[in-house]
Amino acid sequence: MKNGELLETAEKLGFDVLVTTDSNLKYQQNLASRRIAIVALSTPSWPRIQRAIPAVVGAIEAASQGNYIEVQIP
Repeated sequence: MKNGELLETAEKLGFDVLVTTDSNLKYQQNLASRRIAIVALSTPSWPRIQRAIPAVVGAIEAASQGNYIEVQIP
């Protein structure tokens, strides 16, 4: 599924937030017209993400309709 399809399907299914490691998404899609919030993680490394779970959860909780949040993972 391409990014546009994924976002559209997630919105149709009622998802509020999409968590991704695709930091180029903001350049590839017109996010201003989206209802779903995007939380983009700076790395796909699961061990690093695990150590940053509080920051990821905080970003998800702070996300609101249509916004884009980047989480820098050390």
